[in-house]
Amino acid sequence: MKYCESIFQTKRWKTREVKVGKVGVGGDNPIRIQSMTTSNTRDVGATVDQIMRLADAGCEIARVTVQGMKEAESCEGIKNGLLQKGYDIPLVADIHFYPPAAMRVADFADKVRINPGNFVDRRATFKVLEYDDASYQNEIKKIEDEFSPLVEKCKRLKCAMRIGTNHGSLSDRIMNRYGDTSFGMVESALEFARVCRMLDYHDFMFSMKASNPIVMIQAYRLLVAEMMKLGWDYPLHLGVTEAGEGEDGRVKSAIGIGSLLLDGIGDTIRISLTEDPWSEIDPCKRLVAFVERCMGKGIAPFVEQYRDIREVAKRPVRITGSLHRDGTVALAPSDEQLAAPSFDRDIGLKPLERADILLCNPNAHALTQSIQVGVLREPFVVRSEDDWEKIKTLSPDAIFFSPQESRLHAGRKFFDWLRQNDLNHPVILMFDYDCPWEDLVIQASAEAGSLLSDGLGEGICLRGPYPLGDLRHLSFNILQAARMRTSKTEYISCPGCGRTLFDLQTVARRIRERTAHLPGVKIAIMGCIVNGPGEMADADFGYVGSKPGKVDLYVGKTCVERNIDFADADERLIELIKAHGRWKEKEAFL
Repeated sequence: MKYCESIFQTKRWKTREVKVGKVGVGGDNPIRIQSMTTSNTRDVGATVDQIMRLADAGCEIARVTVQGMKEAESCEGIKNGLLQKGYDIPLVADIHFYPPAAMRVADFADKVRINPGNFVDRRATFKVLEYDDASYQNEIKKIEDEFSPLVEKCKRLKCAMRIGTNHGSLSDRIMNRYGDTSFGMVESALEFARVCRMLDYHDFMFSMKASNPIVMIQAYRLLVAEMMKLGWDYPLHLGVTEAGEGEDGRVKSAIGIGSLLLDGIGDTIRISLTEDPWSEIDPCKRLVAFVERCMGKGIAPFVEQYRDIREVAKRPVRITGSLHRDGTVALAPSDEQLAAPSFDRDIGLKPLERADILLCNPNAHALTQSIQVGVLREPFVVRSEDDWEKIKTLSPDAIFFSPQESRLHAGRKFFDWLRQNDLNHPVILMFDYDCPWEDLVIQASAEAGSLLSDGLGEGICLRGPYPLGDLRHLSFNILQAARMRTSKTEYISCPGCGRTLFDLQTVARRIRERTAHLPGVKIAIMGCIVNGPGEMADADFGYVGSKPGKVDLYVGKTCVERNIDFADADERLIELIKAHGRWKEKEAFL
């Protein structure tokens, strides 16, 4: 299934409105901003305080974890406490594994989030199980029987629902029929949506979250394509789960969420960071504001031939000269930056090693005798469609694509033209920005990251009034989040919630300090077991809270050490990495 037409203007796909309390999601409403508390839901006062702080920061919908009946009962006090203090922000109950809690909390919450992977099914074992058609249908009937009471109650109370699929918690049944794939994520959600529709309940929305932005983007696109085919129009909640912290988390989230919003997909968002909940609101605001500024802007219509929503389809490319086969980071230093004493450090040069970057400044050629970098004297820059035909006659070693606006859609049109003309020149995305750094992280990740995630582009060159070292660091982050070039340790860490069994921020920071020098190694840091084994399927090693004061360690999906004392867990993780031959000593930079 391919896109037949590109979206030439950033215009949201029109969904139906679903009311979450007094807040409308979808329809003609703006993109709504969400977050989730990290307090113990049983602590009504602490949870009320967190939600008020979220609301004051601009959060429009707040979610709390409800793992049992005590947490469900606490939601009555939380809702009443908020109203007494003058806050009518909608309250969402997050349910995993325990349907009775969902039935009870529907009396108090404005929306109930259920996870199709664990509402009825057992926790996945990742074993190969055989399901013939009859046994598979029996499992579907079981979903209908156990899910219907909640649907009927939500319909009666006018309580909204989110059918929230997580890539990390697909059931064994889904994975054995569809694989651990975006197709499985979509079908998992549709099974529950069909029950809702059978009972004439339509106040629900979908989410398709994954820690891998590419899997997440693909799942939402597949879901929208399926809904269009079925004539459905339910709203979409967007998010990259377990994105991590700092710039890494913002880059991953902006690539995943921003790619979809710029295509007009999405009605409400959450950027999940391993930080305080209110820290999530600012990047959400920046992303929404950027997308809203893009609304109505676009390029001349064209028919998009090559992008396939089922997979990343890399075009054939001829890599030559100083370009890196996995993705080039190009820098365009000014003459003043070239002459600065800190230049070596700014471009990340390691002793006796190539810096693995490309410099775009003719005066940089003199540096090649003292430091080993790639230098392009006069890059071939394409700024408008008037420059396209020149490519055929000049045949440059690399093209620097530098549209001035509508970068995403202009890029898709350009790469389509290259394929139609059988041109295999590598393309560096040269995007210019002049905005606060916090906005640059969001905007460059959304625009360049979207193209790179679709296999469109062989590198990135960010330009603007920013420190050279910061641009280098951000560029490598975008390449890594787009699953092109791994230059540092990858972290999958959850944002925390009331189920979290240790101080996630402190632990994540501590582990990062000891392991950040291991490029190619993926480490998952999970506060509890809910999505642990599944979300860690993409990780090499996992550190998971299993009970108070205890940690389980994983290699891939397999738990290899259980109930380690918290005080010993960091060191045991390091020993595990070393035992599997993935450890190396830190290297000093110039």
